[in-house]
Amino acid sequence: MLQIYCGDGKGKTTAALGLAVRAAGAGMRVHIAQFMKGRPTSELAVLSEIPEITVSRLDRDYGFPADMSKSDRAAVTFRHNTMLLEASELLPTLDVLILDEFNSAYRHGLLDRELADPLVLENVSKAEIVLTGRRPAQKFLDAADYISEIKAVKHPFKRGVTARLGIEY
Repeated sequence: MLQIYCGDGKGKTTAALGLAVRAAGAGMRVHIAQFMKGRPTSELAVLSEIPEITVSRLDRDYGFPADMSKSDRAAVTFRHNTMLLEASELLPTLDVLILDEFNSAYRHGLLDRELADPLVLENVSKAEIVLTGRRPAQKFLDAADYISEIKAVKHPFKRGVTARLGIEY
């Protein structure tokens, strides 16, 4: 089935990674492709210890799309497309494919939609596919079996509190 975790609240990636751990605990093979992310995060240390879970991501943090240079956008797009191809190749061996921050990469044109669309829309019978990120494209919402919208009611960032190790990353 196709699952989407979206919205402006904190917890979309956390929910998807919780599903990855649950699936791995049941002996399922999971691959996580983290789009838009290259900075070290605390969960990577734990996920690397679980043999049923593999992760691919950017080689470094490129920041938000609006702040990326033209060469950074090209490098990010190239890596995202490589991650889509890797995911397609791995798909026959997977039970769960998580495309973290896919919606943002898709919306900002930082991946090839001709690679992304069939991967997501034509393979839900082969593996559970999970998309995270704000504002998913309508075609994915229409195709989804689960949609969980996480709403921000209050967040300390608005008070100037930056991301905290072990809580936000």
